[in-house]
Amino acid sequence: MMNHNQLVFKLISAKETYTVRHPVLRNGKPLSSCEFNGDNRDTTFHIGVYTNNTLVGVASLLKANNTTILDVFAYQLRGMAIANKYQGKGLGKKIIHYAETILKEKGVLLLWMNARESAIPFYQKCGYKKSGNIFDIQNVGPHMVMFKKLN
Repeated sequence: MMNHNQLVFKLISAKETYTVRHPVLRNGKPLSSCEFNGDNRDTTFHIGVYTNNTLVGVASLLKANNTTILDVFAYQLRGMAIANKYQGKGLGKKIIHYAETILKEKGVLLLWMNARESAIPFYQKCGYKKSGNIFDIQNVGPHMVMFKKLN
């Protein structure tokens, strides 16, 4: 049983996300596949959630407008992952909430993502809406754009 009171949220580097990103999102692929375009921009930030000093969840947020949804100050959520043995314990929802709080403080009006098909129900529970149709990301699988207005 994990005590959620012991969770610590920190801003971390892109490279620090790889220990969770790799096994969850790029399993069986080279470690270099964990490096996302835009990871190291000044406007990008990465969130890590720790329990007992172990990194168990990550999310990356990149400044990126999506004019097909709404032409406003927007960020894209990428590389969100919870370590396999910590999934299903509410950590994903906590990371999303933490990210939304930071983004609202920055005046961001829209958060969007290319959600894996399997994650669509999770994002809907977090208040995100579908946009458009399912599409395929090469070597990764079916995704759908989802979004939430923040302010």
